[in-house]
Amino acid sequence: MKRIALLAALVVSLAAPTVMFAQDRDHADIGVFADLFRLSRPTPNINFIGVGGRAAFNVSQHTQLEAEMSYDFKRNFSSTFSNGFSSSVVNTRLRTLHALFGPKFNTNVKGVRAFGTFKVGVINFSTSNQNAPQGFTNSLGSVTNGDTRPAIYPGGGIEAFAGPIGIRLEAGDEIYFDRGARNNLRVTVGPQFRF
Repeated sequence: MKRIALLAALVVSLAAPTVMFAQDRDHADIGVFADLFRLSRPTPNINFIGVGGRAAFNVSQHTQLEAEMSYDFKRNFSSTFSNGFSSSVVNTRLRTLHALFGPKFNTNVKGVRAFGTFKVGVINFSTSNQNAPQGFTNSLGSVTNGDTRPAIYPGGGIEAFAGPIGIRLEAGDEIYFDRGARNNLRVTVGPQFRF
């Protein structure tokens, strides 16, 4: 009888962590998003709209490591050049590609949670007159030889979940470095999936 009780206690103690692990389904998040990137360097400022994706993996109860990439569709803008005698207007088609990685700290409330993040990475500026799929492929290829700048991104936001499906709203300052720091507003919104 003593052996059966000891065996039963051993089985329960080994099964408890497995049951708890199975109930806690929040090990990673993946999501897609639409983004607004306000490039502040040209005058007037240029608003880019794009799409992206992200993946995050839990490090602890309140910390995740997150990677994301987004692609902003081309925007045309005009620049006027003058040599003192004549002026000319030049149209430029500009695209941006963002790749960021870093920690995300959250409040870990089950339904709605606030979070803050600090990511590092690169932003690539490329000019093109191609359609979106070809422009995205060429932007990836030009990261090593295009106008690629180091970037940091402090931001924060809120996530709301109903089971494994949720929505995320985030805003921050994507700062890239080109002869000094260049601050740019960035806002993303989209669905998140936990598993």
